Amino acid sequence: MKKNRTEEDVYILAIESSCDETAAAVVKNGREVLSNVISSQIALHTLYGGVVPEIASRKHIEKINQVIEAALSQASMTLEEMTAIAVTYGPGLVGALLVGVAEAKAIAYGAGKPLVGVHHIEGHVSANFIEHPDLEPPFICLIVSGGHTHLVVVKDYGEFEILGRTRDDAAGEAFDKVARAVGLGYPGGPKVDKAAKEGNPYAVRFPRAKVEKAPYDFSFSGLKSAVLNHINHARMMGEEICVPDLAASFQYAVVDVLVSHTVEAARELGYRRVAMAGGVASNSALRGEMRRACKKAGLELYYPSPVLCTDNGAMIGAAAYYEYINGARSGWDLNAVPNLKLGER
Repeated sequence: MKKNRTEEDVYILAIESSCDETAAAVVKNGREVLSNVISSQIALHTLYGGVVPEIASRKHIEKINQVIEAALSQASMTLEEMTAIAVTYGPGLVGALLVGVAEAKAIAYGAGKPLVGVHHIEGHVSANFIEHPDLEPPFICLIVSGGHTHLVVVKDYGEFEILGRTRDDAAGEAFDKVARAVGLGYPGGPKVDKAAKEGNPYAVRFPRAKVEKAPYDFSFSGLKSAVLNHINHARMMGEEICVPDLAASFQYAVVDVLVSHTVEAARELGYRRVAMAGGVASNSALRGEMRRACKKAGLELYYPSPVLCTDNGAMIGAAAYYEYINGARSGWDLNAVPNLKLGER
């Protein structure tokens, strides 16, 4: 890791509330996590088959003070010892984001600390820096989550070149919809992954979409429709659906596209390092196939532990550190931007 551009240690109190996890962390110098507290709402939203935005916002309000206090306590530090306060301000659910942004602004103003707004996707990418001290830009990164599927070049800390993105459904969104269709429930990603372990990935040949004149873009809507058509046809014909085989075949189709695009981009553009980020980066099949493909292509592969793949405060603290030492500061007019694009400020 490059030498810090500041003389003193930088301690960031980071807040994340973009969807259904209320999270806070204390991160030292961008790579050392002193605490990482997450209050998950999965059990609550499972009752409804997906995230209910209004309920998520209310639960954030209930939990956010407790989570921040726990993060400071576990780090054995006080608010006065923090260098700056960081918060996710987009993209995400607008109500959920507003809870975190309002909290961070109030804390920063009251404590007289600088405020740093962080892009949620930049946070996911930065999760890799926490567990891989040797990883520095530039490198290729595949970002896959419930709301996002991007293939980017991380040119520098906080600087991205987008090579490809999904034209419709994100990979994680497709997992959730297919899981719901076959009765696996919410959250779809982990449940499809678990069911697929008992199935045959070659049982059903599902389509792999290619986007004309955009070789690194993704499209999962057609795949999702093919799975739903397969299910409906089987039911109309009175045929039994083997859920593990269906899950494995669907998952293999998604993984095949994600891996091939990523490895192809790295080879064609001359990058030797590849990273993954986002909730779907914890998928066991994706990790396994990406490891095999990168090894065959002579590429180095990096990805965070599962707890750092899903939404958490530590990744926001890691991203915020590099923003902070580069002079980025947010004003008291910082607002939630639910559709914030990668690279926007």
